This record gives sequence, C-alpha cells and structure tokens, in this order.
Amino acid sequence: MSKQTEAAYHYIKQKIIDGSYMPYQKLTEAHLAETIGVSRNTIKKALLKLEQEKLVTIEENKGASIKSFTLEEVMNYLDIRAVLEGLVAKSIAKNISSTELEKMNVILQEMAIRLEAKKYDEYADLNKDFHSVIYKATKNNQAVELLDMIKTQLKRFQFRIILVQGRVQESYKEHIKVYEALAAHNELEAEEALKNHVFNIRRTISENYHLFL
Repeated sequence: MSKQTEAAYHYIKQKIIDGSYMPYQKLTEAHLAETIGVSRNTIKKALLKLEQEKLVTIEENKGASIKSFTLEEVMNYLDIRAVLEGLVAKSIAKNISSTELEKMNVILQEMAIRLEAKKYDEYADLNKDFHSVIYKATKNNQAVELLDMIKTQLKRFQFRIILVQGRVQESYKEHIKVYEALAAHNELEAEEALKNHVFNIRRTISENYHLFL
C-alpha cells in the first residue's frame, strides 16, 4: 500500500469509527479524492481495503457506502469478544507481573480522575490502555489479533455508549473487578470479571440500540 493510499485509508477509517460517516452513507470517490487531496484511484484502493475489514460495502453500479450491522451481528461479535477476553484474562492471571499490575493501577487512578471531570474521550483512551496491558501480557497472540479485528468493527459504538446514563460509571467498577482478580492471581475470577464486562457492554447496546444507529 502506497503512502497516499494508506493516508486515505486511515482518514476514511477514522471518520467511520468516530461516527462522522454514518451507516449506509454513500462514499463518493470524487468527493473523497478532492477532500483528501489524492487521486480517485487511490481512493478506490483505500475503499477496497476498508471493504476487506467489513467497514465499507461496495456494490457494482452503486459504489461504496458505510457498512451497517444488524443488532444480531453486533450481539454475535460481542459474544465472541466475551469468550476471547475471558480466555486472555485467564491465561495471564497466574503469572501477571507486579510491573503490569502497577501499570493497570495507575491507569485506574487516571480513569477515576477523568470520570470525575466528565472527560469521557480521555477516559476511553485510558480504557484502551488498560486492555492493552492485558493483551501485551498474554502469549496468545492469535486471540489478541481476533480481538483487535472485532473491536475495530465495533469501535464506532464506543463513541455513543457514553450517552447511556450510568454506563461509564459501571464500566469503571468493572475494570476495578478485573484488576482485583488479576492482582489476586485468580484465573477463574479474572476470566469471569472480563467476560461480565463485555456482557454488560452487550446488554447496554441491546437495550439502547436506537442510540447507535
């Protein structure tokens, strides 16, 4: 992938993830080329890459549009994510290092500060950092690769889930439970805590799906 194609790919992908481009929205090659400052052929290549990642749908004679997920598809993705997250947590619980636990503890403290200040975008970044410590601690790279793929598909929901009253506060408490289980080196509790975290995300989206359309 050329630098221009990569730049166009990342530009469009970020717009999809942050909700600037909405489900079913048409993506016109000419408009994107002018906006980003690249050729239409470059845009075409970027869109093909996004289609491979299931973020864009390309139909003959209709062009490209933002892919939409049904509620059932989202629920299925989250079911898979819950199993994988639990598997990863269980795999690291016995041998997670004091350094890794300290990193998680510091992140939790920073999350509490952002939560109090209602800086939810910064909270979301710290949330990503928290999970990143867990992913880096496991030797199951294949599980992490699958999780990255699933989270890319569903990342657009992250920016709207904070609209659900009380969800961010619940999320923080769930992260504390994950940390406590890992700090106790309890495999089953760590697995259960992280699975419950994902299941609660699943429940929130299911009950408030109208906010995510």
